[in-house]
Amino acid sequence: MATNDAPTPAALQSNFEQGVAFALHLWPALTLAVQNNWGGPDSSDKRDWFAGAIVDLFPDLSNKPATATTATTTQPAQAALEEPDQADVETVLLQVMLDEFEVNVDDDSAFEVAENVMRVRGECLKGGPKFEELEGLRRKFEARKGTKVVGVLTKGEDEDHETDWDTDDDEEEDSEEDDDVPMGDAPPAKEKEAPEVDEDGFTKVTRKKR
Repeated sequence: MATNDAPTPAALQSNFEQGVAFALHLWPALTLAVQNNWGGPDSSDKRDWFAGAIVDLFPDLSNKPATATTATTTQPAQAALEEPDQADVETVLLQVMLDEFEVNVDDDSAFEVAENVMRVRGECLKGGPKFEELEGLRRKFEARKGTKVVGVLTKGEDEDHETDWDTDDDEEEDSEEDDDVPMGDAPPAKEKEAPEVDEDGFTKVTRKKR
């Protein structure tokens, strides 16, 4: 009975792929990019490709040798897998967002997505039988399905990382401030020199210096 309860390598790989898909669908930055078609008219399909690209960073668990029947033989087989670390996953997440969706994600959300991916990966490497991280992502996905993300970031952010909070109203206020210069900041006006009057009451004429 115990052997029947253990997930097969193919099932472990499937669980991992589902976890990656859930993690990406729960990423607000990517959801907003897909909603606005920042990756083109096929942005939704591009998100699916994105999930596959993240999965491809890891060795395929379905190709894991089935001869490892004990803990002593299974552990070296897992250690031999060339697994990327969390920083590698985060780097790819940010790069794909920039290259494919023209979005520069400058918050910590990519770190959190990579962390979720690595947690699910750890569960799959252990072989289960419990997949709490995967089920947690599944529940969040089901709860947020159909909801829209608003005001997270903008396409093609510049170096100052402008977001949706930087509205046209702010620019108008800035221009008004530039036009209405406070009097205290204005340069002082030159005082006129008092005309010189001689003893006979005639005003003395002076030439301006060039």
